[in-house]
Amino acid sequence: MKFRPLHDRVVIRRAEGDIKSKGGIIVPDTAKEKPQEGEVIAVGPGARDENGALVPLDVKAGDFILFGKWSGTEVKIDGEDLLIMKEADIMGVIDKSETGIIDKGAATDKTVAAKKAA
Repeated sequence: MKFRPLHDRVVIRRAEGDIKSKGGIIVPDTAKEKPQEGEVIAVGPGARDENGALVPLDVKAGDFILFGKWSGTEVKIDGEDLLIMKEADIMGVIDKSETGIIDKGAATDKTVAAKKAA
């Protein structure tokens, strides 16, 4: 990408939403809710404080973030739909290593071992 955001702005690629509902119904694009999380693609250098010193951003390219439903401005860069927003509109960084996702194979192995021990 040949776009560099200015000041404390961040470029974000929205996460892909589910195509099917939990009941198995295929939801058309027009009826889907846009996801409120995404990946940071590019960040600006930071904002300036009262003294003119540069304050770097807390997020970096590659971070997965959570943002408000109506945050940011939708733009199309190099044919890709992206969001540009200020860092203040970002609610937090999602740590993918600690999301609580359990490996189903490992969980099944533990359950089987627990049943055999009982």
